[in-house]
Amino acid sequence: MSNIFLRFPEGRKKALTLSYDDGVEQDVRLVQIMNKHGLKGTFNLNSGEYAPEGTFYPKGQIHRRMTEKQVTEAFKGSGHEVAVHTLTHTFLEQLPTHLALKEILKDRENLEKQFGTMVRGAAYPFGTLNDNVVEALRLCGIVYARTVISTNDFRLPENWLKLTATCHHNSPELKKLAKKFVEDEVIWTPYLFYLWGHSYEFEADNNWEVIEDFAEYVGNRNDIWYATNIEIYDYIDAYNRLIFSSDGKTVRNPSCRKIWFEYSEKIIEIDAGETINIS
Repeated sequence: MSNIFLRFPEGRKKALTLSYDDGVEQDVRLVQIMNKHGLKGTFNLNSGEYAPEGTFYPKGQIHRRMTEKQVTEAFKGSGHEVAVHTLTHTFLEQLPTHLALKEILKDRENLEKQFGTMVRGAAYPFGTLNDNVVEALRLCGIVYARTVISTNDFRLPENWLKLTATCHHNSPELKKLAKKFVEDEVIWTPYLFYLWGHSYEFEADNNWEVIEDFAEYVGNRNDIWYATNIEIYDYIDAYNRLIFSSDGKTVRNPSCRKIWFEYSEKIIEIDAGETINIS
């Protein structure tokens, strides 16, 4: 039996995504940087914490939430994903279950109305969670939720509702990890670089060059798939639903998207609904 390995769209062996929280004014600059270099990502929003229209922040305030109008202008039609960060950025594991459910589902409902799209992802406020919170997210139709755990590697997710990241943008390992991600020749399991943080931190730390240099280095490369969190989830989910015959020589794709994989050192692509022989 030959080895079979997941490959990303067009047979790529590497994927990269970003995840940023809170819906703050600095997200606008971050989106501009990402767009310039072809990066994509997910912005996790608290729809119950939008600033009132006309809000004026005092000089020196760093954490500046956007108004609902500003959030819509920043992300609608941008190609980036919006996801749940709970209605009021609360400690979910401290709430009675029915209130945790309300925090999740109301935020999802608000975002879906605001953006005219389906919202299926989340990030845990403060990174705190327990098994009851994970189950609450699942019951609310959330398929992935990002933690604040960094692995310092490029592993594919095993538990999407306890999603880990490669690193925070302030990690001292960022440059080394970026170099390894770009320069490594991937032979077997594909690489996923997952970067997370808060864009207001670039202003607080006066280090916008961190994300600018990172984006310039890893961006606009033909061998990397730049995708949102949900795009990566949906693609890997579809790959995992491929059906192979008992001898591994026939495969059917029951999903609605084209999938790529490597078989016997050859890149195989299989269209939605297609059954093919790969022997």
